[in-house]
Amino acid sequence: MTLDPTASPAQATPDLGALFAALLHPVLTDAGALLAVKDAHSGRYAYLNEAMVAFLRRPAGDLLGRSDAELFEPVLHTALRAAEQATLVKGGAMHSEHRFEWAGQRREFAVLRLATEPDAAGRRWLCAVWSDLGAQRQREAQLRLALEQIEQQQRANEMLRRELSDQALRDPDSGLYRRAHFEDQLRREVDLSMREHREFAIVFIEIDPPAASVLALGEAGEQRVLEAVGRLLRSGTRAMDASCRYDERRFAVLLSGVGLATAHSRMEGLRRKCATQIVVHEGQELGFSVAMGVASFPHTAHTQEALTEACEAALAEAQRRGGNHVTLAAIRFEPA
Repeated sequence: MTLDPTASPAQATPDLGALFAALLHPVLTDAGALLAVKDAHSGRYAYLNEAMVAFLRRPAGDLLGRSDAELFEPVLHTALRAAEQATLVKGGAMHSEHRFEWAGQRREFAVLRLATEPDAAGRRWLCAVWSDLGAQRQREAQLRLALEQIEQQQRANEMLRRELSDQALRDPDSGLYRRAHFEDQLRREVDLSMREHREFAIVFIEIDPPAASVLALGEAGEQRVLEAVGRLLRSGTRAMDASCRYDERRFAVLLSGVGLATAHSRMEGLRRKCATQIVVHEGQELGFSVAMGVASFPHTAHTQEALTEACEAALAEAQRRGGNHVTLAAIRFEPA
């Protein structure tokens, strides 16, 4: 039979195992833990509290004197007995965790085992306190889920913040960055070029005077052309480059790490795309072309101000030639 927890240890039974049970019963009952005391030699149960009896789903009288081999599957019985033997060898208290299927459910327990020294009759007792980890694991899983949701929300908020910040830097008509962003990138590129002795190029692009078909549509036609130029610049430049709307009809491109010849080749390809691009608005096809001026640092200028002036001059020359043209700034030669 199980021990009467209301009786004193001496009144209940002279066994040391029962003494453990009597001392621990009130505490473990409040904690909802499972308690079992076994004869260390035989591994047979000498005491089980009500929680352990309910867990094993057998009458109390049918459990006393039985071993785990009679109650559990062989794999679980082997694991439990191995943990008990380790406790007996070590002496004192040992912790272990056990996961297994029981009554159609996945169960998980933390088990604290305490082995006694031999009593006067040479017997040793093994007291095991089983704590159900299911509720704890569920709380941990809920906490992990909550933290993941918080992290996801934080990432979403950060992405939204960046998108809003990026939108504030962009021109709504073309979708390109504004002039301030270009000038900031240009300052950084000049500093980097001077430190690392590397070249880069800038390009000024201006839409040629619109055709009669575009003028006839007024602001709507010009808007379609601006959108088309913005798309071509975004698709025709790298992530490390900076494509911007410089003013009402002009655009600027910074080509990082690119020399004058490469910049000319790339911009010539872009010029041809613009000249052959067809924009459709309300069923009407609209065409446009651009003039481009290209300058590079440090080949055509040695300062930021001189670089932009050289690029302006190259653009003016392209326009003087009738537009739809790419012109390079003159290379400066230092006197020997």
